[in-house]
Amino acid sequence: MQDAYQLSQICTQARSIIGQVAQFLWTERLRVTAGDIEEKSRNSLVSYVDKQAEIQLVERLGGLVPGSTFLTEEETVEQQDGDWRWIIDPLDGTTNFLHGLPCFSISVALQYRGETLIGVVHEVAQGEQFYACKGCGAFCNGTPISVNQTTNLADCLVATGFPYYDYSCVDAYLAALKDLMAGTRGIRRFGSAAVDLAYVAAGRFDAFFEHSLHPWDVAAGAFLVQEAGGRLADFKGGDNYLHGREMIAASTAVWESFFPLVNGHLG
Repeated sequence: MQDAYQLSQICTQARSIIGQVAQFLWTERLRVTAGDIEEKSRNSLVSYVDKQAEIQLVERLGGLVPGSTFLTEEETVEQQDGDWRWIIDPLDGTTNFLHGLPCFSISVALQYRGETLIGVVHEVAQGEQFYACKGCGAFCNGTPISVNQTTNLADCLVATGFPYYDYSCVDAYLAALKDLMAGTRGIRRFGSAAVDLAYVAAGRFDAFFEHSLHPWDVAAGAFLVQEAGGRLADFKGGDNYLHGREMIAASTAVWESFFPLVNGHLG
C-alpha cells in the first residue's frame, strides 16, 4: 500500500482530473437534448454525457495507479476486483442534469483491498470539491470541514432520496418521513446521494438515509462523512452500507437520536 505522501499525491492529481471532467459536464449541460437520453431501466436515465465523462475518468485515473481496476455505473470499462480499485459515478444526479436542475456531481473513491483511502465528490454547479485522504480529515476547496455538533434532533436538517424504482418499502419509508417531518427542522431531497453525504460531512445536513443505493453513489461520500467525524451504518446497524443498498449517515452528536428512528421503521 502507498504511504501517506503517495496517497496525498494521488488525491491531488485525482482532484485535478475530476475538476476537468466537471468542466466537461458543465459545458455539455447546454448541448444535451431529449434525443440523447436513454432509459436504462425505470426512471434510470443516461446520456452520452455520463458515458463520455466516465471514459475520461477511467482513462486518466487509471494512469495514477497502474494496474488498478474499476467499479463504475455506466460499465464503459471491464468491471473487476483488484487490490486497488476506483469506484466511479461520472454523473450522480443525472435526472437533475437532464432537467436543468443545478444539483449533480462526480463521485470517485479509491480503495485498497476493500478499504477506502481517497474520496472526492465534486458538486458541479456550485464548483465545490469535497475530498478526503485516509487519516487526514475532510476538506471543501481547501478548507477543512466537519460534521455538525447539533445534539437536539428537533434542530437538525435531514437529507434523503425518495424511492423512484424500488417501492418495496414505501410504507415504512413514509412512516419514517412522517416522524422526521414532525421531529426535525426539515427534510431535503436534492437528487444526488453523493452531494447529500458531502453536505453531511460539511455540517450542512445533520443526517441522511436512503435505500436502493449503489456503491458508486455513496463510496466517496461515505468516506467523507467518516473523515469529517460522522458515523455510518446500514438500516440494521451493521457495516454493510456500501454494498447493502441502504445507508444511514449522521453526525456523532445526533446519532443516538437519529439512528433508532430510521432503524425502527426500516431496520
